[in-house]
Amino acid sequence: MELIGRIKLIRDEQTFPSGFTKREFVITTEEQYPNDIQFELLKEKGALITSHNTGDRIKVFFDIRGREWQGKYFNSLVCWKLENAGAATSENTPPPPPPVEFSAPMDDDLPF
Repeated sequence: MELIGRIKLIRDEQTFPSGFTKREFVITTEEQYPNDIQFELLKEKGALITSHNTGDRIKVFFDIRGREWQGKYFNSLVCWKLENAGAATSENTPPPPPPVEFSAPMDDDLPF
């Protein structure tokens, strides 16, 4: 899956006793009603966010993961790729076609 938004928050990398590392960041979506969505970068993927700053517009590619623990269910959004999304204009919108020029024949033989 993928989602475009502006980086709102980048957290420091967390290292656990097992050696596992995780880094979290939050983006604000660009919908009519914006949402703040948190993503995780696991292990070596934590370096993906280092070239980005708060306020940057990015496209996040991610997987949804879920798990059960003691009868409760948890979801996480795990990012595996980031791209700079550039300006706020939609990249999926094609440019408008060039104007079409019509030239009407200058014929005086019209029946009306």
